Amino acid sequence: MVIKVFLASSSGSTAIKKKQQDVVGFLEALKVDYTQLDIACNEENRMWMRQNVPEEKKPANGIPLPPQIFNENGYCGDYETFFDAKEDNMVYAFLGLPPPPGSKEAELADEEHVVENGTHAEETNAEENPDDSIEVPVEERNGNDEATEGETVGDEAPAEEDQAVEETDEVTEDTAQAEEEEEQEEEELRQLEEEEEAEVQEPEGASR
Repeated sequence: MVIKVFLASSSGSTAIKKKQQDVVGFLEALKVDYTQLDIACNEENRMWMRQNVPEEKKPANGIPLPPQIFNENGYCGDYETFFDAKEDNMVYAFLGLPPPPGSKEAELADEEHVVENGTHAEETNAEENPDDSIEVPVEERNGNDEATEGETVGDEAPAEEDQAVEETDEVTEDTAQAEEEEEQEEEELRQLEEEEEAEVQEPEGASR
């Protein structure tokens, strides 16, 4: 992959010249292979650059100014985006190149890779080893509670039966006592009747 930097060698703008020198000097410091393409002396280069800069990256007049940076035919950006990438230590990513080992950008990429892998590993472990303390559905908990209550009711049932038996015995005793009292009353009534009959018969016998 070849980095292409479109420049204007005969530009009368001091600002453009400074920006071009900044881009070229930084690429040389990084020992990045690049090719300079002059748009001032080569009409073909100027037309190619204008046609391949994305429309949203062009200024209001539609004519992009140098420097413009490409990776082969892929657009990388202009000076402003290059400067932002340099400030963020992301020039290699801006150029679409792998950072060399030991560079600060490579260290940042390794840290991001570790974080991504760590996050992925945690998610994988969470999927493979679900938490043992899985919450039991409400329906199942209610079912267990009902079963426990049923057992408790079952345990209380014999006590209730014993109480019912005791009450039955009391009722039986009360009934027997009531029957005895009724029998005594009937006996007393019979005795009264016999006494009254005896009293009636005595006058009749005396009259005879």
